[in-house]
Amino acid sequence: MKRFYKDVSVAAEGEGHAIQLDGRPVKTPQRNALALPTLALAEAVAGEWAAQGEDIVPASMPLTGLAQGALDQVARERERIVSRIAAFADSDMLYYRADEGQQALIDHQALHWDPLLDWARQRYDVSFHLVYGIRYKAQLAETLERLTEAVEAQDDFAIAAMLSLVGLSGSLIATLALVEQDYDSSTLWPLVNLEELWQEQQWGRDDQAVAARGIKQAEFEAAARFLDLSRR
Repeated sequence: MKRFYKDVSVAAEGEGHAIQLDGRPVKTPQRNALALPTLALAEAVAGEWAAQGEDIVPASMPLTGLAQGALDQVARERERIVSRIAAFADSDMLYYRADEGQQALIDHQALHWDPLLDWARQRYDVSFHLVYGIRYKAQLAETLERLTEAVEAQDDFAIAAMLSLVGLSGSLIATLALVEQDYDSSTLWPLVNLEELWQEQQWGRDDQAVAARGIKQAEFEAAARFLDLSRR
């Protein structure tokens, strides 16, 4: 799509902040006003629109995309999306450790992952079953209930960010640690890519894998930034 506007601005709208192009409000794909809960987030989204060249490139506007998701999808299908996020409580990647024959990797996982699980145990009063190998083991019902409640407690903009974060990381625990502001994205990203980074150390770099991980990291950091800005 060709750029059709010159000026981008932010205007107060109710309790929020709306994006305007040449003085006209921007609409989401579902025709909702592109209105953000904080001025910091609105200014960042406006910056994405202002940075567009002759063509509008949606891929270069991750904050706008997440905002549209909050306003269009989460607002209409909140229960379904919360369920998708909460499902990771039963299959979090942090529960799954290497086969018992790979003791060096098991020790490496324990060193880096156990503190994050200990954080969740204390924060939510839950316990976890760890699994060695690739078999499934259900987590306790109480654990699933409490972690689901932690997801349900978030607002629509946080839910939109969390949907992206759990999909990219495979970890609800890591996502909640970011939501609770007890860990930051730069600390969590190596943790949720620990096994891939371990394999690189053992067998060498795969340029395609590194490039793919870089794309995912940029998306992860954008979702973390969106979450942070939505609360300022």
